[in-house]
Amino acid sequence: MDTRFLESLLIVIEQGSIAGAARQQHLTPATVAQRLRTLEEEIGCSLVQRNGRHVRPTEHGLAILEQSRRIVTSVRELCVIATSDTPVGKLRLGAISSAANGLLPPYLKRFFECFPEIELHIMPGSSSALYNAVLDGALDAAFIVEPPFNIPETYVWETLRSEPLIVLVPGDVTETDPHEILRNYPFIRYDRNQWGGRLADDYLKRTGIWPHERLELDALDAITTLVNQGTGVSLIPDWALPWPDGFHLKKVSLPAPAPCRKLGFLSQRNTPRRRLINRLLDILQSPLGSASM
Repeated sequence: MDTRFLESLLIVIEQGSIAGAARQQHLTPATVAQRLRTLEEEIGCSLVQRNGRHVRPTEHGLAILEQSRRIVTSVRELCVIATSDTPVGKLRLGAISSAANGLLPPYLKRFFECFPEIELHIMPGSSSALYNAVLDGALDAAFIVEPPFNIPETYVWETLRSEPLIVLVPGDVTETDPHEILRNYPFIRYDRNQWGGRLADDYLKRTGIWPHERLELDALDAITTLVNQGTGVSLIPDWALPWPDGFHLKKVSLPAPAPCRKLGFLSQRNTPRRRLINRLLDILQSPLGSASM
């Protein structure tokens, strides 16, 4: 059995379509479909069922899902071990949106300039979902907000950026006291299901501030847009650029010491991909203007 066919099956199930899997694997849809048919012939049962363009696993497909994932992961690890003298291979990473849009792009450009043979596959998601994906082995590492609990000793956490909470207000607001702003202006809450949102909620409770809440959102860029439109003010991390162009906003600092949302990199301590992960960490922890490694 060709393990590449198993990988195609896993990606089809993940994407929910043959076309999506084909794009991710840089193959034609016909090739992916043929791989599925070959697998089904070898195993002797139907593994997926099609409903128009959508594909979902059959009962038999679900039954072999976890074992197939372990087989594909083991083969990848063998490839990494076999090529350990050369920085090549694939890393499966996760990234929250504010990291993917702001923190990572210049470092990824530098990374590919230094290590063009390393392939990265980046999956978006919330910090909690990506954290669980790393612990489950579905991802090799993830760029997330530091968890509000202790991380198991078998995993490594590296803080990359510390973002203090700020009060974000429309540009025409003249009040400069952050607590008075939070008490008196309509409030757009950063979603408490997000770890950064919990940090903001804890601060409000600790300072005894009960704002006039209008809505609750989990996307920092959407919150920024609403504040710019004058819908309200918000208590959010001072997240990495780029902020949207043409906005007229003010950032009002909290009294020191302000709570900080810590963005960082979570990975398994003992993994065959440790060498590849360390290559990426070397880039992330070095100044962008420094010489190539």
